[in-house]
Amino acid sequence: MDTVSPASLDERLYSVRRLCDQPSEFAPEFFTPGPENLECIRQAKILVIGAGGLGCELLKDLALSGFAHIEVIDMDTIDVSNLNRQFLFREADVGKPKAEVAAAFVSRRVPTCRVIPHHCPIESKGPAFYKSFNIVVCGLDSIKARRWINSMLCDLVHTDSDGEIDPGTIIPMVDGGTEGFKGNVRVIYPKMSACVECLLDLYPPQINFPMCTIAHTPRLPEHCVEYVKVVEWPKAHTDGESLDADKPEHVEWVLKRAQQRAENYKISGVDYRLCLGVLKRIIPAVASTNAVVAASCTLEVLKLTSNAAFPLNNYLNFSQTEGVHFGVVELERSINCIACGNNTVQFSADPAETFEEFLEKLKEKYQLSAPDVRIGSDKALYVISDLFPDLLESSQKNLLRKTAELFDEASELLVSDPTLTRALSIRIEYAK
Repeated sequence: MDTVSPASLDERLYSVRRLCDQPSEFAPEFFTPGPENLECIRQAKILVIGAGGLGCELLKDLALSGFAHIEVIDMDTIDVSNLNRQFLFREADVGKPKAEVAAAFVSRRVPTCRVIPHHCPIESKGPAFYKSFNIVVCGLDSIKARRWINSMLCDLVHTDSDGEIDPGTIIPMVDGGTEGFKGNVRVIYPKMSACVECLLDLYPPQINFPMCTIAHTPRLPEHCVEYVKVVEWPKAHTDGESLDADKPEHVEWVLKRAQQRAENYKISGVDYRLCLGVLKRIIPAVASTNAVVAASCTLEVLKLTSNAAFPLNNYLNFSQTEGVHFGVVELERSINCIACGNNTVQFSADPAETFEEFLEKLKEKYQLSAPDVRIGSDKALYVISDLFPDLLESSQKNLLRKTAELFDEASELLVSDPTLTRALSIRIEYAK
């Protein structure tokens, strides 16, 4: 990746300039050819979320496509295992924040582009931060993070008293995802088109090992890690503390016990990298898949900022397992979506089931990680938090009670979860 001078930028942007300056059969009716379209690209403020394998490709492609104002947010630091595919990093960068190193690299190589880094979780930024961008581009490996930013962008959309959407408050999201030799690209207009939450089932299910295998006949190093995660961690942390794979001390705790279990069963291969991979459900990345998906994402950002061609409508699927295949389908919004639709949903319950069973069904349906459940804003049914230690005992007792003892039919529960930017309102409907 050679350094790009302002003079050579004109040469590199020759193809982009042609797209912007010439009429096209692929452009919408309101497109007017001219130099102002390239200027729109130059002036657009783009946020890239993630500076990993896909994020590095996105930053490089966006900078070399003429975008001059880019910010990148990532909470991770560089590991030696990243160096084979995350080409903005070098061995000397190991241990440094990905966002800062990536931003400095791109800004140095493409001086006409300014990249501002943010080394922090996306949840640490408020609505004012996200509202300042024209387009958000996601290069994430986490469904939880995708759901959170999707919910945030939906919350930023304003509607009037008649329910009409203010188009000026819509911030498009271009979401790229990879899984081995497969990938996808989505263009999302919050509250206008299908969002991440509308079709949560599209994302591949997590791999779960049978409990009987991991408990009694472990054969793989993954079985040892999974056993510590689902059995030993809850036993050792009766205070309800959740296992967080982003905390090194948590990973080390699991690793030590998984290695001991592996030794007992004469299983080899339990190391830090494998342990982290199991805890985070990491799927091996393929550099060529990252390159194709990032290029497709960048093309969509170009189309959205210049109007030189119709954007994707609205889901692209890519596969290179048997040859190379691209397919485009239009996904439909769900009127019952908890992010872009009504924030109040109906949920069927059985009055004879325990609250614990009810909670498990709720977590499964909406893929919640650590929900808090209240009736209104006052009565807490289930709140496990260091901030409210006095609620721990009552919450655990409630798990054993029947749902009919805790709330009536047509009760409205408020459910908070780390995957959601606001509480979800659930109206209970008892099954007949």
